[in-house]
Parts: sequence; structure tokens; C-alpha cells
Amino acid sequence: METAAFFKWSPRDAIAPALRYLQQPARLISGYNRENLRPDLLAGLTVGIIMLPQAIAYSLLAGLPPKMGLYTAVVGGIAAALWGSSDQLHSGPTNTTSLLLFSTLAILVAPNSTGFIVAAGLMTIMVGVFQLTLGLLRLGFVVNFVSHSVIVGFSTGAGVLIALNQIDPLLGLTVPRADVVTGLQGTIRALPEIEPLTAALGIGTMLVIVLLRRIAPRLPGPLIAIGLASLVVFLLGERAADVAVIGDLPSSVPPIARLPFLDLELIGRLSTGALAIAAIGLVQTTAVSRSLATQTRQRLDNNQEFVGQGIANIFSGMFSGYATSGSFSVSAVKFRAGARTRLASVFAGLIVLLVMLTMGPVGAYMPVSALAGTLIITAFNMINRSEIRRIFQGAPGDAIIMVVTFLGTLFLELDFAVLSGILLSFVLYLIRTSAPRVQVVVPDESFRHFTHRPEAPVCPQLGIVEIQGDLYFGAVSHIEEEILELASRHPGQRYLLIRMHQVNQIDFSGIHMLENLVRTFRDRGGDVFLVRVARRARRLMETTGCLAYLGERNILDEDDAVDYLFHHVLDPAVCIYECPVRVFRECQNLPKRFDLIDILPPGIGIGSAEVANGAVAVPAQAPRDVWLMLRTLPPMEKPVILDVREPREYRRSHIVDAQSLPLSVLLQQGAVLQDDKPVILVCRTGRRSRRAAAVLRSLGYSDVSLVDGGMLAWEAAGLLTAVEFDATESSGLSQAE
Repeated sequence: METAAFFKWSPRDAIAPALRYLQQPARLISGYNRENLRPDLLAGLTVGIIMLPQAIAYSLLAGLPPKMGLYTAVVGGIAAALWGSSDQLHSGPTNTTSLLLFSTLAILVAPNSTGFIVAAGLMTIMVGVFQLTLGLLRLGFVVNFVSHSVIVGFSTGAGVLIALNQIDPLLGLTVPRADVVTGLQGTIRALPEIEPLTAALGIGTMLVIVLLRRIAPRLPGPLIAIGLASLVVFLLGERAADVAVIGDLPSSVPPIARLPFLDLELIGRLSTGALAIAAIGLVQTTAVSRSLATQTRQRLDNNQEFVGQGIANIFSGMFSGYATSGSFSVSAVKFRAGARTRLASVFAGLIVLLVMLTMGPVGAYMPVSALAGTLIITAFNMINRSEIRRIFQGAPGDAIIMVVTFLGTLFLELDFAVLSGILLSFVLYLIRTSAPRVQVVVPDESFRHFTHRPEAPVCPQLGIVEIQGDLYFGAVSHIEEEILELASRHPGQRYLLIRMHQVNQIDFSGIHMLENLVRTFRDRGGDVFLVRVARRARRLMETTGCLAYLGERNILDEDDAVDYLFHHVLDPAVCIYECPVRVFRECQNLPKRFDLIDILPPGIGIGSAEVANGAVAVPAQAPRDVWLMLRTLPPMEKPVILDVREPREYRRSHIVDAQSLPLSVLLQQGAVLQDDKPVILVCRTGRRSRRAAAVLRSLGYSDVSLVDGGMLAWEAAGLLTAVEFDATESSGLSQAE
């Protein structure tokens, strides 16, 4: 029933969230607190003033008329606010999307043409459809797989490109730019042709912005600087005739664009660039909203933000605008201005619209070089030097991604550079997740936690490993090899305990890997045990039959796992006679007699460890055959049963007619027996019995055998045992070897 419910699905599961996302404006209006109206109005006024020059400058960067930037600031900004999630995020035309759109379209359509404008609008709607689809399908998590290094590398490269591309309009030059290198060479050769007044206005704009930022950072520096440059052009009149200006700004509401929605060939040519813009726009938007949410502690919804960006781009394209995304700089201004809700961005869009309708003629005096200077300052701020330094000081993989994306942005087509950086992020992610750490862990000094301590001794019987990653098809081969390599280095570790608390996902390849490990350890006489198995992983193990193969008893409680294995699985003969270390809490009070292994009487001709491991053949009697001997033979013919376990083990449970002769006593003192009777040795599993048999043979006793499988086999056969339990005796090892 649980599995069936897990796979149950109905159309309502997809439709209900989609409707909820689309109803976001109603929730914003109905839940609005009037106390936020004044701070939102003031913040909207500030943002609107800042957006005016930026929208015009960014549209020129995109190779589009200034009016398209203003339309984008109005329509895109308002729609993103109504359907978005973050209260502090502001969306509109940005340097990143503008540059990316221009570089993508310039190789398909001639810039500054009607076809270029139409293609920009169509691509914007395609971007919106991509983003809206991701949001409605609740795929907001995909942005988590795009490395932050891609954004840093692209922002750095875009900043350099923007600055290089604006040098010519800043100085009044006209130089063809096929690529970065040839364009820079052409600019250097054309320096004698600089238009002095144009260059003075552009450079002066830059100086005013930098100066105001230092002495009055709260003032709208770009707007003041561009206003001063426009005033100079107005005052000079005909003497400024050679200065390129923007021209009259639109004085009407954004019109509906006529776009070729049925031109499938054009749509196909634009699809790659649209996908790149959609991806970068979403990642940038998410990065901005998250950085602000860390200060406001607002809980964000990535899916809702995707829906907001998608609708904003669809409306922007339909109403003669172009691609929009979250803006780093404007969002920061909105936050510092005291905005409390998304309605502040709606007010900002209305402010831009109001200025368009009332102050359109001002554009006839607005110099292009002043906007170029503003863009160069903005481009310089895009280069986050501290973040670049941190990435270089961190993981080499992230630095490689950043450098590759940066170089691709400079020297390749931008959509290809962005997608290459994203692909490289995925490759790095796969490399990292395909080789998760498989580390040996042991208890810490307080025996409360398991830690990785390479210098600490390990148990010769039980290996404990921690898998720090998911068991999926790309990682299982590495994990299995690591575990088998550990097993080969510790051949005595017949038992394996796997801590799976960091394994969140498992697939069929992981199931097969677990089964192979179980088979391998069982073939060597041991077993595999698991702790902290996630619910989803356990469910898959149940449905595939892996759990039945492993056994329910082999999934242990983490707190009691070692205690259970110590008392019910491990061989205490190894603990007492062969292991010189005390790894677990349960080992601390255990008697250690491993120093006795070297005092076997001379003449055996073989090391005691080899004897214990069965290199010397010792006849083995089946438990039921021994029981029949004791029941049917006359007293004088019955064999002598010697139990060579420790006294506490003997008292817990032993064969009725057995005599206690601990192996430690036998090794130190020997034994005096009736030499005319056969001797049958018994311990827990047979390991100590083989040692004892070697000692007795060296003492002249030839008719020596052992109980096959020891007391474990005897009890499993349901044969009678005697108990001499002392309630005052501590438990410890006596429960089982």
C-alpha cells in the first residue's frame, strides 16, 4: 500500500500548484498592509529614478532603441513584482541579459534593423515560456545545479566586454568589432579620431558618478550625471551638433508588438540563445533574491519566482520590450530605500511610465557618450574581485569553471559560453558525486560518536565504513572498489558495518552493489550490516527483494549496533587471544591473552594462528553424533568433553557432561587426562578448539577431535545444555563469543 501510494498521481497534483502560482497578484493585494504604503511609495520613487538612465543604457547595450528599455522597465518590472516571490527583488533590463541578447541575435540578424527588434521580442517571449514552464512544473531546484562559479565567470567576462564595447561611443568613435581582439586593435588605431566634446561628456559623466558615490552615496549618481551632461548639450546648442544623442523618448504607453509566432525557422534559430538567457536570468534572479533574503529572513519560493520571471518576459515581449531578469544593483537600491513589499517595484514601474509620458523630449539632449560612461562604471562593478579571489583560494574545480566561463564569454559566442559553463558545472558535479568518500570510522575517545581517525587502530574482525554520498549508477563502482580495497587490506575483517546516514538516494545500481558486497562477505564467512538506512532507500530495497536477501536482522539500530555485533556475531577468541587493541566500549573490560599465542609447546611445527584458521586438520564431530555418544555409550567408554571457553561463558551454557578447561589455562599449564579415552573439544565456533587440539597433540594425546561448529551449532541443533548462572556476574562477553 505504501509503495502504491508513493507512485499515485492525478492531474490535480499538477494543476493545483499551477493555479496557486498564477494567483500570486491576488494574494499580494488582498494581504497588503497599509502601513507599508508610504515606505513602498518612497522606495518605488527612488528605484524609478535609478531605472530611467539604466533602462536606456541597457537597451543601447542590447542594440535596441531606448524606448524598448523603458518598456521593459515598466512592463517587465511590474509583472515580475506581481507574480514574484521576493519582497526585495527588482526585475528589469540588466547588463547581463542585454549583452547576452545582443551577442546571440547579432550573428542571426543584422543589428539596428527591424528584424533585429522583432527577433528580440520573439526571443523574449521564448525565454518567458521556458521560465514559466519550469515554474509551473515545480522545477525550481534546477538552479541549484548551476555552479556559482559560472555566474562569477560570466559576470566578470560580461563586465570586461561591456567596458570594451562602450569605449567607442564614449570617445565618439565608429569601429567595426568582429571580435574582442580585432575590435580593441581597431579602437587603438582610431584614437586620433576622438571627438573631443563627446569624450569630455562621457568621461565627465564617469567622474561625476564616482565622485557622488564617495561624497553622497545616497544620491542617484547616474541620473544626476546624465542630467548634467544633457544640460551641457542643451546649453551649447548648435556647438554640440556633433555629439550623438538618444533622441526623443517615447511618450505613450507600451504598444503591443507584432511578432512572427508562426515562423518556426526563426524560432528554431533563436532557441539556443533563449535557453541560455532563460538559464542565466533565473540563476541571477535566484542569487539576488537569496542574498537579500539572508538579511530579511524571508522564506522564498523558487518555483513562484520562476513563474514571475516567465510571466514578466512574456508580457515584456508582447508589449515591445525585451528580456528581463533580477537586477543586483537596483534590488540593492530598493532594499536600502526601505521597501517592504513587492508593491514598491510596481510603483517604480509606474514612475518610469509617468516620466516617459511627461518628459520624452529630454532625450533629444541626452548624449550617448554619457550613457556609455554610465555602463562602463556599471561594468567595472560587475567584476567581483573579492569573490574571484575566494574562488581561486578554494576548490580548484570551481576556479576552472570560472576561468573557462570567463574566457568563453570573451572569445566565444555568449550563449555557447554560458551553456558550456553550465555543462562544465554538471560535469564537475558528476565527478564529485561519482567518487564519494568511503572512510573507515571508529569510536571517539568517549565512545559516543564515530569519527574518521586514520591513526587509530581498527577491529581485526569488524570493519565500519561511512559512505558520504548517494548510491547511484555513477558512484557505485567507486564505492564498491573502495570497500573491497579496504577488505583486502584487512583480510580478517569478515564482517562489515555500513553507516548510511549520508546516503539520501539509491537506485538499482546501488541495490546490485549492496547485494554484491553481501555476497562477497558471506563467501568469506562473514556478513554485512547497515545502520541509518533512509526511508526511501529502504522502500526500494523492499520492492526489489534486496532487503529479503540481506535480512531484516542485518539492519541495526545505530545506538545498539556495535553492542549487538560484539555479543552475538564477533568471535571472542580473536578478541581475547589475537587482538591487542580495545576499539569499542565493549572491549574495555575484556580479558586480553593474545600474549599466550606464542607459548605453544615446541614441536607443533606451525604457528598458532594457522592452527586456529584450520591449516592443521582436526577431526570434527557433528553435534548430534556427540550427543548420541554421551547418551548411549557406557560410562567407561564415553569421551572426555573439554570446554575451552572462558569460565563465564562455560557457566552461561555448556554441554552437560563437559569439563571446563579454558584455553588460557591449557596454554600455560597443560593438561593431565585419562589417556585411554578420546577427547572432544568444544568452544563457541571451533577456533579455540583447534588451538587446544594442537596443544594436546603436542602433549601426547592423539585421539583428539572437536565439536563441528562449536556451541553455536550445538544450540542450533536444539540439544540440551546446562546453565550455571551467577546473578552477580557482569554480562560482558559471556552472552556470546
